[in-house]
Amino acid sequence: MLTFLLIGVTVLVSWLAFERPRLLDRLILWPPAIDRKKQYDRLVTHGFIHADWTHLLFNMITLYFFGRQIEAVMAKLIGPVGFVLFYLSAIVIAILPTYLRHRHDPHYRSLGASGAVSAVLFAYILLAPWTLIFVFFLPMPAILYAVMYVGYSFWMDKRGGDNINHSAHLSGAAYGVLFMLLMEPRIGAVFLQRLMSPSFG
Repeated sequence: MLTFLLIGVTVLVSWLAFERPRLLDRLILWPPAIDRKKQYDRLVTHGFIHADWTHLLFNMITLYFFGRQIEAVMAKLIGPVGFVLFYLSAIVIAILPTYLRHRHDPHYRSLGASGAVSAVLFAYILLAPWTLIFVFFLPMPAILYAVMYVGYSFWMDKRGGDNINHSAHLSGAAYGVLFMLLMEPRIGAVFLQRLMSPSFG
């Protein structure tokens, strides 16, 4: 399955970057390298490296649980490699607002798959808003988690100071929803119907 392929590649590249600081420096999103050296690949490669094992584990567990379902949906909508295209484009789209904001900041760096994982998660929530998901081992309706996630990310993006790219989380989440609606507009009507008919089965 393509989800396992993405997880495998991300774990491997992240592990190599943990062991080789020069590799991490080459793959991380560093605006001057893009702006001056035209290393546009960093807009993608930053999504395959992580700050530490906890950061990596959290993203890959989330991708494992929700990626497989979205992969199956994407295969029906746009073909067998559709999920990989969705995921890679989500990495880029999620980071673009951050890159544009910090384009001339030589001190800014960003890394991690969180933006793309947020896209996958919110694509899933659009399809199954009342599914119970576990947040720190506590069950919560997916739609409630989505509202809390967006609210918290907006607040922390304005507040700052925690070295987490909340802007990428928000951009990724929005992209996941918009991508699904563009691929199949009827999903919007199905979402509203399911939203008005809570079911936790």
